[in-house]
Amino acid sequence: MAMVDCFQNMSEQLRMVTCGWCETKVFVSAELAPLATVPCNKCGHSIMMPMQLRQFELRSIIGSGGMGNVYRGWDTMLERLVAVKLMKKELSKDLKALENFYREARACGRLNHTNIIHIYTFDEWEGQQYLVMELADRGSLDARIEKLRMLPELDVLDIGIKIASALDLALKYDLLHRDIKPGNILFNADHEPKLVDFGLALATTARQEAGDVTWGTPYYVAPEKIKREPETFLSDMYSLGATLYHAMTGHTPFEAPTIEELIVAQVQTPLTPPNLVVPSITQATSDALVQALAKSPADRFLSYDEFIMALTAARSQLLIQQSQSQTPQPKSKSLTSWWKRQ
Repeated sequence: MAMVDCFQNMSEQLRMVTCGWCETKVFVSAELAPLATVPCNKCGHSIMMPMQLRQFELRSIIGSGGMGNVYRGWDTMLERLVAVKLMKKELSKDLKALENFYREARACGRLNHTNIIHIYTFDEWEGQQYLVMELADRGSLDARIEKLRMLPELDVLDIGIKIASALDLALKYDLLHRDIKPGNILFNADHEPKLVDFGLALATTARQEAGDVTWGTPYYVAPEKIKREPETFLSDMYSLGATLYHAMTGHTPFEAPTIEELIVAQVQTPLTPPNLVVPSITQATSDALVQALAKSPADRFLSYDEFIMALTAARSQLLIQQSQSQTPQPKSKSLTSWWKRQ
């Protein structure tokens, strides 16, 4: 009986959790606070004490940002994996931060596209706002660039076509994303790219404030935003072009030692075509990115449809070239062989 009581006491003091890295099951102290972490005794990766948030069990952290943390969760009602974005409690009284959080929920909730992250629910629990969405936990385009430096041209074209299509749908709902960058393109278990973070999204008809130029990421920001001119979908197109340029060449379109010099380069310095940075990039792909990255919005593609057509045509040409280079060439008959046949 004493042995049974001992095991019961141990079970009350310990909780078994699974390491999200090596999937080893580990016992941790039940007194550990929810969301607190301890190192895995096998791989050393952080193991998080699960937290129950209504029907969602938060199991491990995926990433963090200025607004809050994103966790891998389990929906106990529908029995599916989800991502849960918890807004930082200290931001709950920040009206601007709250508005950005609401904007992201509303914007994504209206858009139904394979390559836009799906929103399942938006709610509040004990004074803390949270967003439950589709799980895309196979890393970001930014992480892939950091790891590989340059991605294959075909992969980048595929990503570009899909994200341009996603932005086209957003435009049909009069939405500009306004922060297109490699870190806002995530991948799911099927390696499908997903556009995320509509926290800066704005209706195309909304009045834009001059201070908005500081929003977004300088390496991918369109020249007209820097010059405090009105944004249109062509500003998002430029940012997507800059993102694809970075993924394909391993370099952002413009690089400088300081932010001030970078901003000047975005407006004034001529773009180096990507195939001059990486000679293996095909001319059609290079031309499409150069047009998307034109200094003047009027010189870019007139629509996302045109941009997608250019990327698709470049993709087709690339596939033909790759197919031809892999096709075994017939061996030429030597003079000796000809002489022997006489």
